[in-house]
Amino acid sequence: MGDLEKQETVLKKVEEEEKERFLEGNGKSVVDFDVLCSTVALQTQGKMWEGEVLDCLDDRRIALESLCCPCYRFGKNMRRAGFGPCSLQGTLHLILAVLVILNCIAFIVTKKHCFIYLAVAFTISLGTYLGYFRTQMKKKFNIRGNDSSLDDCIYHLICPCCALCQESRTLEMNNVQDGTWHGRGDTIYIGSLGEGGKSIFELQPPPIVSIKSPDP
Repeated sequence: MGDLEKQETVLKKVEEEEKERFLEGNGKSVVDFDVLCSTVALQTQGKMWEGEVLDCLDDRRIALESLCCPCYRFGKNMRRAGFGPCSLQGTLHLILAVLVILNCIAFIVTKKHCFIYLAVAFTISLGTYLGYFRTQMKKKFNIRGNDSSLDDCIYHLICPCCALCQESRTLEMNNVQDGTWHGRGDTIYIGSLGEGGKSIFELQPPPIVSIKSPDP
């Protein structure tokens, strides 16, 4: 029995030393692979849009924002993609959209064809503007697809809300921040996660094997 007690005492000391050595420091070690993961993600072929253009109801919050306030949704996308501040891009989108609406109203009131021509011109300008940044987004993040720059403009002319939803889902689901594609998960946690996480890393001592011969 004396040998068993000594063995248990030694194992406890070794366990405590290993615990202290493992948990020492600030209690939380985080290895952030933002740059590494971003570089690998950008070089990896095969990134695609999240869903199809018409899958706008996959995320109803984004769909509602794109429908009710597309200028705000577009500004958020541009900020995430690193193409300018949200306020600037959203304001430009709003100005073009308001010009289209005002010229349509002016045509209805005055019946002058010049206003409908202006409305069409501003509509094409808005679709071209949005389609241009959609193309730039594909180039920047290596998003695969057979769509040309003209197709991107047509998407924003025919169904701008659906195109905005697709872009928003792709940027948010892949954690794109300030022009950096982080991917769906890029942080590895090592060590203790605070007092509540110590049990995760609790060292288990080896089972004690009795060396005492059994009684006959």
